[in-house]
Amino acid sequence: MKVKVDADACTGCELCVDTSPEVFEMKDGTATAKTDAVPPAAEASAREAAENCPVEAIKIEE
Repeated sequence: MKVKVDADACTGCELCVDTSPEVFEMKDGTATAKTDAVPPAAEASAREAAENCPVEAIKIEE
């Protein structure tokens, strides 16, 4: 599984970082994915972060 953050859509609320810190981090006020491939142990939290993103900036690729 992979995640991508649309930097133009991201509002920098940090909800994804709070939900899945092993996958997401903040850079210059915008969320980014720390790694291209999500570790299996972090898939559930990454999905939760994507589902809860208020601007739907996180996309999941299976």
